[in-house]
Amino acid sequence: MKRFRERVAVITGAGNGIGRQTALGFAARGAKVLAVDKDLPAAERTAGTIKQQGGEARWHVADVTKSAEVQGYVKAALDAYGRIDCFFNNAGIEGKVAPIADYDEAAFDQVIGVNVKGVFLGLKHVLPVMLEQKSGAVVNTASIAGLVGTPGMSAYVASKHAVIGLTKSASGEVARGGVRVNAVCPGPIDTRMISAIEAQIDPANPGSVRDRYRAALPIGRYGTPEEVANVVLFLCSDYVGNVNGAQYVIDGGRTASGGGVTAGAKI
Repeated sequence: MKRFRERVAVITGAGNGIGRQTALGFAARGAKVLAVDKDLPAAERTAGTIKQQGGEARWHVADVTKSAEVQGYVKAALDAYGRIDCFFNNAGIEGKVAPIADYDEAAFDQVIGVNVKGVFLGLKHVLPVMLEQKSGAVVNTASIAGLVGTPGMSAYVASKHAVIGLTKSASGEVARGGVRVNAVCPGPIDTRMISAIEAQIDPANPGSVRDRYRAALPIGRYGTPEEVANVVLFLCSDYVGNVNGAQYVIDGGRTASGGGVTAGAKI
């Protein structure tokens, strides 16, 4: 349970959902955690929970689309702990659900800004730290939407395909420097994001969307944030020193059975 003792983990989007659960998981296994989020109260809650449970954590507020603020959270981690061993490059948004012809340009830019530029900037500013250390593990949050098309979610799908591309490119650049870069590809996970998608598709009856989504999953239920967090922890551990440039699907068998996220079913 102390596999990450004396290691430092930085998590973006740490205030809620998968990011929060991963931050708690790192801390429970001995890591020192910097919880990064744009939402100040959420970041504080995550760090506060870790401290209440006897762990070591700090919070930091940052907009991941702004290079100076990304540099800020990197500096905060180094000032507090002197290194970054694990980086969960996780912050992301779902955007709108609409056909491409009707998709608002500003909304598209926002999704690409957070989900692609945010991941790029995280890599840009964290990887040099790890290369100087000659060690480190990065996990980017992609999605099964980065592997298959999803009608009605063009911006999100494009962004998550891009995250997988960034993961593959970065992994080749830094492998000989002792740094690994991988990605996780969750399917529908029981978080705020999937609830927001359900509400966009059918505001009057989001529960019916949830029932339909669950029925399409071979496992018969949504995944949990903890299930994703466990894979992130695995990819950051010493168990997988030869895993680099990979994407791990966590979707209860959805893509294996030939499906994807069916957001566009009622557009």
